[in-house]
Formats: sequence, structure tokens, C-alpha cells
Amino acid sequence: MADPTPAPPRGALRAAVARIDAATPKERDRAVDALRALAILGVVLGHWLVTALVADGTGLHAASPLQGMPWLSPVSWAFQTLAVFFLVGGHVATRGYASARARGETYGRWLTARLSRLFRPVLAVLTLWTVTAALLLFTGADYPTVHTLVKLALSPMWFLLVFAALTAATPLLTRLHPLWPLVVVLHVDLLRFGLGAPSWLGWVNLAAGWLVPYTLGAAWTRGELDRRRAGWLLLTGGTAATAALVAWAGYPASMVGVPGASVSNLNPPTLAAVAFGLAQCGLALLLRERLRRAMRHPVAWAAVALVNLSAMTIFLWHQTALMATTATGLLAGRLPGLHTLPDGLDWVAARLVWLPAFALVLAGCWATFRSCEQRGRGRRRTRVVHTHRPQRRATGAGARHV
Repeated sequence: MADPTPAPPRGALRAAVARIDAATPKERDRAVDALRALAILGVVLGHWLVTALVADGTGLHAASPLQGMPWLSPVSWAFQTLAVFFLVGGHVATRGYASARARGETYGRWLTARLSRLFRPVLAVLTLWTVTAALLLFTGADYPTVHTLVKLALSPMWFLLVFAALTAATPLLTRLHPLWPLVVVLHVDLLRFGLGAPSWLGWVNLAAGWLVPYTLGAAWTRGELDRRRAGWLLLTGGTAATAALVAWAGYPASMVGVPGASVSNLNPPTLAAVAFGLAQCGLALLLRERLRRAMRHPVAWAAVALVNLSAMTIFLWHQTALMATTATGLLAGRLPGLHTLPDGLDWVAARLVWLPAFALVLAGCWATFRSCEQRGRGRRRTRVVHTHRPQRRATGAGARHV
């Protein structure tokens, strides 16, 4: 007779972890999901560490510890991981499009499915911040403060637009060599910084710069990056090029934008940012086998699967979590690391203490809005796991993907 007492929390957690591991298709390359999760979490932690909202008595304005402490620029090297996300995105999209064609699925249906996963969670963010901005202005908040908050909240949207455009162009990019967009970035920077061309020309790199890792992902799908030699070449070549550009060509050392700086490596992407992305992609390729081994552990895989299933929710709401914590903290006055000027190591130490609070608020946002990302998955395969019905219906049409 079965024990009627409920399983203890630890036992229930172990059972859930085991179910996720068992529900993952055996042929799935878990290293791909691990790289995507690391890329998303890197961006989140990077923003939380270098974004400050300073309370100056009249409102809030954005600042960065990299302004007063430029020697902290190496922090941006560890957490500016968008190139890895585009690498994985290019690999998954080209592989997925090839599979769709093999199944006889049309381009329109394939693209609609992919873009809906990207943009379904966006509506909730836009709605909340439209209402919030209107309420703040109506209750007398100063416009610069509202503008700062809305800009930070919606800043992740640029990434989605670029990623969506590259996804839509996937059929044209499956054979494009990464060298071609890299040459475009090189010539645009040469014209901007060497020959005095107008600064707006740099926005060409918004597409060309992220095309480089995206087309590297397509090369991964074609099997051209399977040898470790390719990873080492990208890592060493990208690192050397980045160091040379920063040391001798005048590019900023920070790989993220710094308020007040005359040149940003990221807005739009520069040759230094693209070279740095090549190094990151090389490191990611070299880590694949180690990640595959690590993902054999059910607990590690369950954590990665959870992040992947809610990747867009985490990405879209992490800045809101930071701002919600900051606004709530104002009720207790100006708190170190939250409302004070980021100009010393004391601010850095205090900000590290605040990270668990940001994570807790983000978890609340995830619990509230994750359904916006997962709605409709009951009729389609997920990108991570599938759940089986009972054994009597677990064959062929009896398996339901969520």
C-alpha cells in the first residue's frame, strides 16, 4: 500500500528534478541550452552591477560605477555576453529552419512560431510601463526621472528587434561567411573614426556587428566549428585584436556603454566589441564538451532548463526588478549601493549585498508574468523538455509536448 503522507519538500524537489531530466530528449545537445542560460544571466548580472539610479533630492538619474572607476572595466568583459546569445541563436535558428523544411513546414509558419516566442512576453512589459509612466507623470513626478526609468525598462527591447530581424533573414544567412559582416564593421569604423564620416553611419553596425556571431552559429550548424582548433583560433585572435584596438586604436576598454562617454562600444557595436565577441564565441565553443558533462547532473540540467523556459521573461523584467527595489528602498531614505553615487569600493560592496534582493523581486516578476511567455506551448514543442502522458498514451500521437 502506498504511503499516504506527502513527500517532504526535499523529496518533492528531487522528484521534480528527475522528471525534468527524464523528459528531456536523449538527442538534445544540453550544452546549447547551458550557453544560452549563461548568456542571459550574464546580461542580467552585468546590468545589475553597472546600472545605478542616484537619488539627488529632485528625482532619480542614471549613473554607472564605470564613470568614476574606469579600472572596473574588466567587469564588463565577464558580463557582456550578448555575442554568445547571438551565436546560440544563429545555431538554433539555422538548425530549426533546416528541420522545418525537412518536415515540409513553410517559412511563414516557422517564422511565426519563433517570433511569437520572442514577442509574446513584450506586451505585458509595455502595458505595465505605459500605465506606470502615466501614473508617475499624473502624480507629479518630474519628466527626467520618468524618462530615465522608462528608458532603462525598455532598453532590452532593441535586442529583440535585432534578433527578430536576423531570425527572419535566416534562410539568406545559412551560408553567409562571418568574414563578410566583419569586413563591413571594419570599414564602417574606419570611415567613422579614421576619415571623419558622420556618426550615424555607425548604426550600420547594429546589424553587421551582431551578424558576425549569428553567422558563426550558422557555421556551427554546418559542422565547420566542430574542431577545437576553431574555438582556439576565435579565442586567441579575438582577444589579441580586442587588446590591440583598446591599447593602440583608442577604443574604450569597457564593453558596455558608459554615461557621458564620447564613444560606446555597444551603442552601436564597434570593431572592438565585435572582436571581443569573437573571443567569447571561441571560449563558448571550447566549453561545449565540459558543459555537456556538467549537464548530465540532473540538478544542473533542471536549473538550466528552468532558465531557458523563461529566458525572455527574465531578460525583459530584470531591469524592472532593479527599479522596483530602488523605488521601494526610497521609503527608508537614501540607501548605500541603491541610491548613492557609484564612486567608490564601498558602493560596489553595498551593491553586491543588494543582488539577492534584485533576484527576489525578479522571481516575483517571473511568477507573475511567466505565463505570458509559456502561453500556447501546450500545442507546440518547447525548446527544452517535453512531458509524457501516462504509459498507455505515451506512444506516437500519445506524447504531448509542452
